[in-house]
Amino acid sequence: MRSITSADAKNNFGELIDLARAAPVMVTKYDRPVVVVMAAEEYERLKALDAPSPATPKRKAQK
Repeated sequence: MRSITSADAKNNFGELIDLARAAPVMVTKYDRPVVVVMAAEEYERLKALDAPSPATPKRKAQK
């Protein structure tokens, strides 16, 4: 995964967007990872993987 500093992300936001559309980009601040920027389509795909399947019945709590 490519990594850029928060200062570079701020000063080159357009480039960050272009990079993130191709692959996730880690943004660091003071040499620590802070956020990952990714394409909206990739985010939606990952969010769908986390969502419960509508065909899966929910279990009732046992007493």
